[in-house]
Amino acid sequence: MVQTKEFMLLFRFEPSNNYQPTAEEINAMQQQWSAFISHIAFQEKLISTHQLGFEGMQISSDKSVQEGICIANNLTLAGNMVLLASSLEEATEMAKNCPILFMGGTVEVRNIQPM
Repeated sequence: MVQTKEFMLLFRFEPSNNYQPTAEEINAMQQQWSAFISHIAFQEKLISTHQLGFEGMQISSDKSVQEGICIANNLTLAGNMVLLASSLEEATEMAKNCPILFMGGTVEVRNIQPM
């Protein structure tokens, strides 16, 4: 039996107030995400996945609070997925099929270490 570890995929994209996808584009994206997630779940490698909203607060080390979400290098965190893989390379190969890439976004693959 192959030993598996947990990896997290972090999905980032460039938000735009100038472009709103059509209902058809939203439907196509939902189908792509459903197929991507289902494929990983079918392999029994899906632990969890979350889509993030656009409301948020940022708390600094001095305990000051700023309303809004973090946008760094014109990218914001859109969601994550925790999955099982035998190696970082296998997790990376799985991430290459992520629909966020077709939208011009990025996927960061990170190993998870127990606390």
